[in-house]
Amino acid sequence: MPLKVACIQLDIAFGDPKKNFLRVAEKMKEALQTGADILVLPELWSTGYDLTRLNDIADENGEKTKHFFSSFAQEHNVSIVAGSVAKKTEEGITNTMYVFDHNGNLVSEYSKLHLFKLMDEHIYLKAGNTQNSFTLKGTSCAGFICYDIRFPEWMRTHTSQGAEILFVVAEWPLPRLAHWRALLISRAIENQCYVVACNSTGSNPDNVFAGHSLIIDPWGEIISEAGEEESIITGMIDSEKVRQVRRQIPVFADRRTEFYI
Repeated sequence: MPLKVACIQLDIAFGDPKKNFLRVAEKMKEALQTGADILVLPELWSTGYDLTRLNDIADENGEKTKHFFSSFAQEHNVSIVAGSVAKKTEEGITNTMYVFDHNGNLVSEYSKLHLFKLMDEHIYLKAGNTQNSFTLKGTSCAGFICYDIRFPEWMRTHTSQGAEILFVVAEWPLPRLAHWRALLISRAIENQCYVVACNSTGSNPDNVFAGHSLIIDPWGEIISEAGEEESIITGMIDSEKVRQVRRQIPVFADRRTEFYI
């Protein structure tokens, strides 16, 4: 059955979780008016890249975030790829994505595997160590966070296990907008799947973010693209199209993994 996804491209209030929670609640209700089956949020939407203050403003064990989205998903019968938040534990702080089904069940938790040293993530954050495959509305999916898209082998790990939609959440900077678009289109083409990528917009004291959230089909064609302003974009996803493309050009069947490093 075709699914409608909505990417909520936010201008994140730097270091202000209270303001961001209120804003996200408002924008999710707005996105529901599009008839979306799945809502998607950007990376670190509750704090932004206020890394030096994460020890004070990160969500303790992700509890507030989980309750917030679980309740919303259950009340409104909608699935949510809840971007990512700074999750604080005794072991450190992670950049963590939560995914909820339409009944409010937590179906996946993933902490960013590849930390981006150019923005000092390795200083303030602890890297994750798990894959991120899950099912929403009967469709096999996988989720990634920002810098992960520069590692095609990481994304292929998930599509080779059946993922048909790749969700990407990000705070991708404007100077590398061309890379953002090219990498996402390439990931869709080479994996013959949908890519749903939700970026942030606006700026913080050190960065201007690119916006340009994208929904891309298995041929690499853009279904929907945001500009640089805060906005909500939507697109239809049909798993049958993934299967048709994979039958037409059987990339996965033709792989010769014994020669790959």
